[in-house]
Formats: sequence, C-alpha cells, structure tokens
Amino acid sequence: MTSRLLLLPLVLLALVRGASAAEPVVVIVSSERSPAYQEAADAALAELARGGLPVGDVLQVTAAELVLQRATPRLFIALGTEPAAALAGRETRAPVLCTLLPRASFERVLRESGRRVSDQFSALYLNQPHTRQLDLVRLALPQARRVGVLWGPDTRQQEAALEAAAQGRGLKLVGAQIQPHEPVFNGLKRLLDDADLLLALADPQIYNSGSIQNILLASFRAKVPMLAFSPAYVRAGALLAVYSTPAQIGQQAGAIARGVLQGQPLGAPQYPREFSVSVNEHVARSLGLNLEPQVLTERLRRQERGS
Repeated sequence: MTSRLLLLPLVLLALVRGASAAEPVVVIVSSERSPAYQEAADAALAELARGGLPVGDVLQVTAAELVLQRATPRLFIALGTEPAAALAGRETRAPVLCTLLPRASFERVLRESGRRVSDQFSALYLNQPHTRQLDLVRLALPQARRVGVLWGPDTRQQEAALEAAAQGRGLKLVGAQIQPHEPVFNGLKRLLDDADLLLALADPQIYNSGSIQNILLASFRAKVPMLAFSPAYVRAGALLAVYSTPAQIGQQAGAIARGVLQGQPLGAPQYPREFSVSVNEHVARSLGLNLEPQVLTERLRRQERGS
C-alpha cells in the first residue's frame, strides 16, 4: 500500500506532462497582442467551444513566437498579414485560414510566397465586397453618380471588378492611379474635381496614419464625402464607413474552423457576412444629410438577403 502511495505522485506527474505535451487541435497566430486581435481570437474560441472543442485544445501565439513552435495542429488561424506571410512560407500539412487582413494584402502574400488559394490555404477577408460598398452609396447618397477611387499598388488589380459593380448600379467610376513614391495629393486633387464621393480602399500606400488627415481635410473642403473602410476614419472625418468588427470576423472564422474540423474543405476566400455602418453626424449635418447608421445597416442587410 505504501509503495502504491509513493508511486501515485509520479503517475500524476506523468499525466500532467502528457497533457501539457499534447498537440493542440487549432493554433491561432496573431500579428501582435492587442485588444483587436484578442477580440477576434476570443470570438473564434467561443465559436469553436460551441462546436465542442475544449479551450485547452487551442493554442494562441504571436507571429514572433511561431518560430519557436513545432506544433502540428489540424488547423492554423492567422490573424493579420504577418502571421499569414509566416505560415505561407512554412511547410505544414495543416490548412491555414488567413483573416483580419484585406484582400489585397492576402493576394500580396500569395504572390510573394508562391502559394495558391486551395483547401490548404485560404482567407476570410477583413474588407467588404465592392457590391456592399456601392449598395451603401446608393442608400446613403442616392444623388451621387461619380465614385472617385485612388488606386495604389495593392488595389489596382481590383479595378475591373469594381468598375463592373459600379456599372451594374448606374454609377460611374472615376479613378486616379498613384504610382509608388508619388505624392497622393496630385491625383487626389484631380479626383475631387470630378467625383461626387470618394470611396476609400484599403491600400497602405494611400491611406495611412501620415496621409489620412490631409485626405479627409481636402475631401471635406471640396464637399466630396468619403466612404471609408474603418470606423476610426469616420471618427477622424469620413462621412461613413461599412466594416466588420474583430468580433464579427472572429465568429465567422470560428465557424469556418468548426467546419474544417468536421471534415469540410477550407474553401475559397470569402468576405465577411456580418457588418456594421458608422456615420459621422457632424460631417453629415454639414452636407445637409440625415443618416441613421442602424437604419442603413438594416436596409443593407435586408437588401443582401433579398427581402
């Protein structure tokens, strides 16, 4: 009896070591530890838990910590461009779902890594489909007909698709190409002279912390409102934005992950299902507009459902 009691701690220690050494089922890799990435990760974890996956079977690391990990999970979820690029260059048999990155950034990762979209490497984009953006234009600004777009190196490949979506809605696209290292404001001035609305697309060469205030000021003075891709830009002076929150993205990523763990293919890249609309009331009043963000959000959702 005494010998059994002496062996018990060793058995428990072996069990603990075995449990801690178990391979995670899902590895979530974030660009950094910040509230937005954690919000997305928490939503994905909650969705996975609803599918019966214990929280202990999910490992969370940053892209910097990924190099120290040799885990072989059944699925990677990459939150942000940095982990997507890191996993694109890594030999892994597990599928990789990239999210919290715009379509242009995902396509750049593909080009630079030589990867192709497949059931092993796909994406849930952060940005919105062009159809949703232009439908919001029609709802919020029915008099607008000429939609201005600044094209940079990350977005110019979307021109044909956006042009087709605009034509299908009776809108005309007015574009200005911004070459690498070219000042944004030369093209912006020409654009604001011809456009009824400035549609901002996620391109870091054009829209970044160093340029956004001047772009917003120029558009405000020209009385050409901006439809942005971030609520932060609305707070800074854009008229409105349609976007998906980290929690909305994380929940959808978790639902996709649940499907993969149940044997479904990762599938083609997709846009967010859930979204929100934000309005800068001060800018709206200065333009003589009365826009209710909740009303616009609901009308847009109903329009997409066909109801």
